[in-house]
Amino acid sequence: MTDLANMRQRYNKFELLEADADANPFQQFSAWFHEATQVSGIEANAMTLATVNAQQQPEARIVLLKSFDDQGFVFFTNYESHKGQALSQHPYASLLFFWYQLERQVRISGPVSKISEAESDAYFKTRPLDSQLGAWASPQSHVTTHEALEQQLQAFRQKFGDEVPRPPHWGGFRVQPERFEFWQGRPSRLHDRLIYTKDQEDWHISRLAP
Repeated sequence: MTDLANMRQRYNKFELLEADADANPFQQFSAWFHEATQVSGIEANAMTLATVNAQQQPEARIVLLKSFDDQGFVFFTNYESHKGQALSQHPYASLLFFWYQLERQVRISGPVSKISEAESDAYFKTRPLDSQLGAWASPQSHVTTHEALEQQLQAFRQKFGDEVPRPPHWGGFRVQPERFEFWQGRPSRLHDRLIYTKDQEDWHISRLAP
């Protein structure tokens, strides 16, 4: 049996000082994200999405970031899924990126809103054909069977052929950050933690104890 008490990793690759951090958290994220994309083995856009459901219970799952700019961070889903319903009822979320080869985490939190139908349409057209069909075939988060999914997939393949429209229940959400935390692993567990909080239009940087 694995000795969990002695599973440790020494973090010593980088440091994050206030003097080196970008004053704009979106630019700081962009720099770190670019570095993560250059490291083999990292799915850099994989992120944990945490929400609260109707029973006030937290839920978390991995989703893929599909775009970001100074307006926020966008991902796509079935609006009728558990996360889609949770965000419709409680439109606030937290994102977590963990790039372990770089010994880094980024936490982002803020209100969530649906992106425009035009934006969702544009992204849907870029998806592979089977992924487009899968968005129709899968009643995401609802009980089903393997056979039923396969039957639905074939039925929609016959119905749409190579021209698949976006399902009305599928589209994007945008998380508009109110807070960023950039975490850099350091020796002796004295990790660097810089938070960015917004005061009207200005971002302020503070250091948190690890």
